[in-house]
Formats: sequence, structure tokens, C-alpha cells
Amino acid sequence: MPERADKQSSGVERALTAGCLLFLVLVAVVAAGLLVFLVAAARRLGRDTGGGKTATTGEPALDWGPVLGSGSLALAAGVTAVLLLRGGRRIGYVLLTLCVLLTVRTLGSLS
Repeated sequence: MPERADKQSSGVERALTAGCLLFLVLVAVVAAGLLVFLVAAARRLGRDTGGGKTATTGEPALDWGPVLGSGSLALAAGVTAVLLLRGGRRIGYVLLTLCVLLTVRTLGSLS
């Protein structure tokens, strides 16, 4: 019977480790996402609206700041997910899903 108790203890420790790892990774991704959001908001506030004073015609140039910010966040989430999955942590699937959502958002902001 002691063998079974050791296996249960090991399973509980693995679940606790996986839960803590998931929490830390999600906190890091949320913090990075907030940083990207704050930088994008600061760039929007810093833009001169011009009030009709500009003489340019046509379409305004694409702002690459949000695209690069979201893209780099998606890349970091994807690399972290792959590393977690290679390490045998199924938590990487959650991060991989987040990476796909960020990639779709990044590609959507290009149009």
C-alpha cells in the first residue's frame, strides 16, 4: 500500500506544479498584453489629429506599433507554448490557443 500513497502524492505534486506554472505564465502574458495596450494607447494619445489642417489626401499610413506589439506578444506566447509542450506540460495548449487568438488579432489589424 505505501506504493499507492507515493503515486498519489506524486500526482498531487504534479497537478500543483502544473497549476502554479499555468498561473505564472498567464500572469506574465496578461502583464505583457497590458504593456502592449498601454504603449498603443500612449501612441494614440500622442498623435496629432490636426483638426483638418493637413493637406494630404488619400488613405492615412498604417500604424505599425499595434501590429508589431501584438505580433511580438503572439510570438512570445507561441514560443513559450512550444517549450511547455516539449517539456511534457499540457498547459502549453492553453498558451497555444492564446497565441492563435493574438495572431488572428494581429492579422486583422493589418487590414
